[in-house]
Amino acid sequence: MNWEELRKIEEQIRSCTRCPLHEHRTNPVPGEGGFRKGVLFVGEAPGRNEDLQGRPFVGRAGKLLDELLESIGLSREDVYITNVLKCRPPNNRDPKEEEISACSPYLEAQIAALSPKLVVTLGRFAWAWFCERYGIPYRKLTEAHGRLYSSSTLFGSVRVFPTFHPAAALRRREILDLLREDFRTLKEILESL
Repeated sequence: MNWEELRKIEEQIRSCTRCPLHEHRTNPVPGEGGFRKGVLFVGEAPGRNEDLQGRPFVGRAGKLLDELLESIGLSREDVYITNVLKCRPPNNRDPKEEEISACSPYLEAQIAALSPKLVVTLGRFAWAWFCERYGIPYRKLTEAHGRLYSSSTLFGSVRVFPTFHPAAALRRREILDLLREDFRTLKEILESL
């Protein structure tokens, strides 16, 4: 864990102009957390509330994430939370491939600086990003969620645990039930690390 390097990356993100998303942002959202447990949570992209505050997961989906963390004995001080994209797409639309490409070096640098024991992907875009970057065979999130995957990287092996994005769970009760079950599984995994 290299806090100094992480802070440098956060500053680079704050001044980034690599893609057009910077033109409409209020605040970039590098990420935050205490990382006491060595767990990295990666979502898709900031939403409106995140753009206004410059912090990840602070809207309704963030409140649900906080509840889920608390349900397994964790808080934001225990984990680091970020997104694949660091700026909000207009109207919360899906990320474009060129935006993902522009932001990818930041996420890769954050992973290298943090050297997480475990990465929890929140939603299909984060899951697909890790599959592509780390050679994990891609399966649809509805099939892949709640299982532990491993891959080798330049900084060692990485364990990835995909689950649903809290925003999707707010829209569909059946996803909320699956998300809660995945967090119970996550607790068991964390206890075994």
